[in-house]
Amino acid sequence: MALLHKADLTPTKLELLNAWLPGQPWYTGPASADLARVGAFRFDDPAGEVGVETLLVQAGDGPVLQVPLTYRAAPLEGAERWLVGTTEHSVLGKRWVYDAAGDPVYAATLAAAILTGGSEAAEEFEIDGVRQARPNDLHATGSGHPGASVPAVTTVVRVTDTDPTLIATDSLNLTVLRVLKEDAEGGDAPNLTATWPGVTGPRLLAYAG
Repeated sequence: MALLHKADLTPTKLELLNAWLPGQPWYTGPASADLARVGAFRFDDPAGEVGVETLLVQAGDGPVLQVPLTYRAAPLEGAERWLVGTTEHSVLGKRWVYDAAGDPVYAATLAAAILTGGSEAAEEFEIDGVRQARPNDLHATGSGHPGASVPAVTTVVRVTDTDPTLIATDSLNLTVLRVLKEDAEGGDAPNLTATWPGVTGPRLLAYAG
């Protein structure tokens, strides 16, 4: 379960991505991005320290792009290459926002969701001491099964920053699609798919291997 705050972000996530995304080698869209949010979902960091969120965005009538992000209270050592930017959170203070491809916490949560058949975290706000669920019409689901063995991920060893993005960790490899296509395939590998309003059938987001 992801406990969220009713807070302001300066700059906002989309403002950060408008500046950062056009410089990425896998970006498909106009040079001056004016992104629209298609949807988002979160995974839980078991340690409760790192925010893990995947945004689906679109520039104009271009394809839907997958942008996983992590949010940290302090810089991630050695991850300068993956820094999207910083933002001021009106409740939590300064947050460092990273392209999650370079963050081992994202790799660990993605691997767990894929291999155990996990799904997005339920999201709640706390208002005056009362928790309220935030509905989400984007649903992500892993193809694995509960109780499956999940190797521990502690380090991202190498990232091939293309589409798809290849993440090599100290225990397994992950492939993350950036441009989401209706006919994308991951073979027989365990995978993560998602559905959201306006698409017919699940779209492949990532797979192990």
